[in-house]
Amino acid sequence: MKQQLDENSIQALIKYRMQRAKETLHEADILIAQHCFNAAVNRLYYACYYAVIALLVKNDIIAQTHQGVKQMFGLHFVATGKIANKYSHFYSQLFNDRISGDYDDFLVFDEEQLNQIRPLAEDFITTIERLL
Repeated sequence: MKQQLDENSIQALIKYRMQRAKETLHEADILIAQHCFNAAVNRLYYACYYAVIALLVKNDIIAQTHQGVKQMFGLHFVATGKIANKYSHFYSQLFNDRISGDYDDFLVFDEEQLNQIRPLAEDFITTIERLL
């Protein structure tokens, strides 16, 4: 069982996770500039993941796996109308793209795809930041 955090620790963890989200978004930008598109998709997914984790922590929602994080995000924020459904679709697609980019053979993301995904990831993170 995980230790209960006090309010100061919770706030520090939320701040840390959002900082990681923004740093990881920057890492994706570096990878895109170097044409490392599969690695950039990985970093974009993790940037969004860190933001979702911050949101779950703030709302005292526990998830043990990436799939669980995705499910809790949908259940507590999309299904309740706190976040638009388009963000759930985006996050699910990015989740799948990250897995495919990391593990599927002969799958190569390209610059055009990243030019579409990158601004959506930043919008996703900004939307979560507003809820925090």
